[in-house]
Amino acid sequence: MWINGTEESLLSASDRATQFGDGCFTTAAVHNGVIQLLEAHLHRLRQGCERLMMPEVDWAQLENEMRSAARSQSQAVLKVILSAGSGGRGYSRNGIACATRIVSLSPWPQHYQALQQQGAKLQTSPVALAQNPLLAGIKHLNRLEQVLIRAHLEQSDADEALVLDTAGYVVECCAANLFWRQGERVFTPDLTLAGVDGIMRRYLMAKMAAAGQICHVVRCELAQLLAADEVVICNALMPVLPVRQLDERLFSERTLYHRLQDSCYLMEAK
Repeated sequence: MWINGTEESLLSASDRATQFGDGCFTTAAVHNGVIQLLEAHLHRLRQGCERLMMPEVDWAQLENEMRSAARSQSQAVLKVILSAGSGGRGYSRNGIACATRIVSLSPWPQHYQALQQQGAKLQTSPVALAQNPLLAGIKHLNRLEQVLIRAHLEQSDADEALVLDTAGYVVECCAANLFWRQGERVFTPDLTLAGVDGIMRRYLMAKMAAAGQICHVVRCELAQLLAADEVVICNALMPVLPVRQLDERLFSERTLYHRLQDSCYLMEAK
């Protein structure tokens, strides 16, 4: 782990990530020393910092630190946390000149390969996401909802959780976005009120648009998803998985999955 470019693992107790969860993060795949979709991850971090009105970030230095951490890795997970810095009085950031940069590596998850073959089992979570348009879409450090979703998920035999918002609309999974297909039409949830607008979601939507495939961004209830012909989930590490079951509903078709998976292979070949 590197904090502001120095290899260490101790963060000041006065850092605002610790005090208030004041910051944002991104998680990237590393293959053969190359960070996949690096520019997209940096863009996402910039957007998060702008919306959270965070202190100045040395973006050139951060990119160098990310590349340096990834360079010797054949396959790994790279995580970047940007906190609003250390200090301030109460909630105020007055007196803080710059953000804290935290870069870390972790082993590559081995279970995704098996899930690509057998498909993921989803279970609707009893934990609902609060609607908050001010923070929707950002991968900010306030992840208590996801912690609770994961805690419930680990009490089941499901691989991932399907998460609704407090109004009953489909949003995402615990750590993934989702798409579904009904006939030739492809859908993804509207994330303007809740959820994380993931890197892979953005990438796949751009690829579909370039291929002339309209992806309909909708607010829908669980019944519409259960009526789909096919459901897939995605994140920057998977990058896309077929869903074999959602609650009691079974899925066997993989037309959309193979189409999106082909786009991910093109990404890795760059």
